[in-house]
Amino acid sequence: MSQGVSQPDYTPVLELREAVPIFDEEGLSPLKYTLAVEPGDCVFIESRDDLQTAQFTNLCAGILPIGSGKVRCMGLEWQALDERRAHALRGRIGRISEDSGWIDLYGMHLNILWPRLHHSRSSYAKLVEEAVALALRFGLPGLPTQLPERLSALDRKRAEYVRAFMGRPSLLLLENPLSLAAPKELYNAFLSELTAARERGCAVVWIGAERSAWSGYAQPNMQKFRLGDNGLIEVRGV
Repeated sequence: MSQGVSQPDYTPVLELREAVPIFDEEGLSPLKYTLAVEPGDCVFIESRDDLQTAQFTNLCAGILPIGSGKVRCMGLEWQALDERRAHALRGRIGRISEDSGWIDLYGMHLNILWPRLHHSRSSYAKLVEEAVALALRFGLPGLPTQLPERLSALDRKRAEYVRAFMGRPSLLLLENPLSLAAPKELYNAFLSELTAARERGCAVVWIGAERSAWSGYAQPNMQKFRLGDNGLIEVRGV
């Protein structure tokens, strides 16, 4: 756990206790998945299968159904929540996913703001102010209003970071968030924002195919796993 992290009333932020996903012949194997991520922790999971990666983050977010075991977020068991409370809890999660989930009919500013507009009581003006500040930190000239397809791949990645960090999330679920091919300034900005979030008590699950992408950030005491057909296996000494 990072030093100086404030302790909320729940611990861990994310807990999988022998959770077995319902088998649909693709994606995650129907095995027992166990993981605990406390406030300020950053857990690294190596995964080279995009579908397994996406389904695992959906498992953590209470979207992928389970047949047995428990999945808890901030002390609340996903299966015990009604739809309204589950949506509210997901509002405390920042995500970066492989498919990005951009809606091409709307400008990027609405794509970025929509999750917070849906889950937050903050005014539109306040959310725009926060988004602009994040956009500037990630190298955008401001909050982009163009359609997603009109932005470069690099600027869409910057916009993903803005959306994920909006609202000071309590949990970050990151699928391949960073590549060593990224500009050094963006790489450093992402890691700086990630560290600041952890210092506020945010728990982080970073899943990536490139172990080298996190090698410069990982510390010996951080949990590391490998996700594959054999389930979630802890890796030591990496």
